[in-house]
Amino acid sequence: MAFVPVYILILGFTIVIDYFAGIYIETSVGPRRKMLLICSLIANIGILAIFKYFNFLNENVTLVADSLGWHNHIPFLTMLLPIGLSFHTFQAMSYTIEVYRGNQKAEKHFGIYSLYVMFYPQLVAGPIERPQNILHQFHIKHEFSYFNLVSGLKQMAYGLFKKLVVADRLSIYVNSVYNNPELHNGSSVVISSIFFAVQIYCDFSGYSDIAIGSARTMGFELMTNFRRPYFSKTIPEFWSKWHISLSTWFRDYLYIPLGGNRVAAHRRYFNLFIVFMISGLWHGANYTFILWGALHGFYQVVGLITKPYVSKFETNAGIQNNIIWRLSRGLLTFSLVTFAWIFFRANSIHDAFTLIGNLRSFGEAPFLGNGINQFAHCLLALTLLFSIEYCMEYYPEFTLFNNRRIWVRWGSVVALLFIILVFGVFNGGQFIYFQF
Repeated sequence: MAFVPVYILILGFTIVIDYFAGIYIETSVGPRRKMLLICSLIANIGILAIFKYFNFLNENVTLVADSLGWHNHIPFLTMLLPIGLSFHTFQAMSYTIEVYRGNQKAEKHFGIYSLYVMFYPQLVAGPIERPQNILHQFHIKHEFSYFNLVSGLKQMAYGLFKKLVVADRLSIYVNSVYNNPELHNGSSVVISSIFFAVQIYCDFSGYSDIAIGSARTMGFELMTNFRRPYFSKTIPEFWSKWHISLSTWFRDYLYIPLGGNRVAAHRRYFNLFIVFMISGLWHGANYTFILWGALHGFYQVVGLITKPYVSKFETNAGIQNNIIWRLSRGLLTFSLVTFAWIFFRANSIHDAFTLIGNLRSFGEAPFLGNGINQFAHCLLALTLLFSIEYCMEYYPEFTLFNNRRIWVRWGSVVALLFIILVFGVFNGGQFIYFQF
């Protein structure tokens, strides 16, 4: 609304459609229930398709028409993409699907249903909530809780640290390389790709922390969206910890309806591949995102095929818990994920393959921005982040925010806020998902 006030009507339209669809689905029987669900889904997907994918589809139609000597007379749309449209569209769709499945009672209170769609902490970028988790919380009177207030503010502070201190610092180097791919050698590509892997994690999980923390200060519990995914040992484990609200959405509403694990192996591989390609398209209307999704689908299929052989090798060698083996698997997983991020971040397919081609030529990586000082800030931010995340993953009882000693808990919070003020507030950048 800040950019285009009339855009509030988009939310209003989907809210009215899905509110009445939920009520009528619950009270209907037979084919009518399915027809009401289809109408609701078409309304939601239709709006998303018009704003986010119309020009992408029209561009491809134009390319095909030009190759055949025809002329495409369909004009391109000149509209801003409403911020957060993909997120609240998926949240609205989950409501009608769950009512249709009988897992959720239709919400009769129009105001509370509207709040479910427009709950401000997670409206623009998730977590993508399910009605079973959040709707009943809007019917409960929430008393003031000191624990919720402090816990929420701490999580918000950590989210601000990840966003402002880590992600925004790393983005300076990343943008310089990815916006000029032909000027950089393999060293720059490797460093910037690792930086981007951390940048997108800190940007997105940092936003999720702020959303979850701000909701908790008011007494509402949102679902966990990230669980330190870069400590994963396999690609499936990575996806069980990365953008959990979205990955479980695709699992429950697309992968399982396609047959999930209950079908023949080749069909399961096909289902996985399709789901990840659609997941890539969800992130943005560009072939770079589709390739990113396809690559992760390929990772999943290869992982399933090789899993029995890897398990047999681990058992015969007795190295299941060997630290060197676990570190090697973790490093391989991080490398595969980081390689895929090249397609996600690149401005075009051509740029992505240019960057990959540059990996063959290594040399001194140039220091960009403010030179060595800027690079040192990046390394310092990465060191702080890794130290905190490592403690959260393996020693949660000693985590600074949860330490038994009050001076450690509050001292760490004060230090974190000081770092945010010094290194973050005056260097803030746009939330990364709004750049695509």
